[in-house]
Amino acid sequence: MSHFAYKESPLPDINDGEVLLRSHYLNLAPVMRMYMMEDGGGYSTETLLNIGDVIHGRGVGEVIESKHKDFAVGDFLQGQMGWQTYKVSAVTAQEKFIKITPRGVPAYYALSALGMTGYSAYVGFIVKGKPKSGETVLVSGAAGGVGSLVIQMAKAIGCSSVIGIAGGPEKCALLKSIGADDAIDYKTDDLVSALERHFPSGIDIFFDNVGGTILNKSIPHMAKFGRIVSCGAISEYENEGDHYLNNYGNIRHLDADIRGFYVYNHQEKFA
Repeated sequence: MSHFAYKESPLPDINDGEVLLRSHYLNLAPVMRMYMMEDGGGYSTETLLNIGDVIHGRGVGEVIESKHKDFAVGDFLQGQMGWQTYKVSAVTAQEKFIKITPRGVPAYYALSALGMTGYSAYVGFIVKGKPKSGETVLVSGAAGGVGSLVIQMAKAIGCSSVIGIAGGPEKCALLKSIGADDAIDYKTDDLVSALERHFPSGIDIFFDNVGGTILNKSIPHMAKFGRIVSCGAISEYENEGDHYLNNYGNIRHLDADIRGFYVYNHQEKFA
């Protein structure tokens, strides 16, 4: 706890167009690491944290006071709560608040399957990957929130040979428990040999959360007309080593695609 400071402040009065939110749940996500990097990891410098700032992070908050026409006391919102007990907000676009639709499930689902994690899996895999029953799927970073949901979506759709990449036997066992046909342990398995074994006819969809070496080694194993969905590049966060693609020519020869996405560009699908 030496890296944290606890501070108490009086609650401010809210103005017209604002709400007072009380935190119920706070999220811990890989992107938060970027807020602490000198260059923001490619994110806007407005998100950078200085010593003493409230830590950025999504959360679920309950409206306990409102002077905003669209939100009533008792509504639940998910968005940039920050690591704090209360927040006064004008519900700005930058804070990316979304009103939670009651679905008869706990509110913390809005930070997982029914929040940005689930939205990212849906937009990346379904909207950008365009999976079809019988297609083969590879997921890197598969034991994470997004990756594990993609595994389950792929199996629900009827994709074949759904393989996840993770680090360590515990994570690989988790992937099999949620439906993956098999798992590749990048720490101990030879990735190229494993890809040749699991995808003799190529990978139709590669949902990539990692980038770097794993992406580089996977490209030659894509199927004709295959799709690589670029969701993240966690292996490159430290900017150490070589991350360039030295075999991207395979994409052209295979008539394959690399498709990026920014989940907030698809916000109309969140209702």
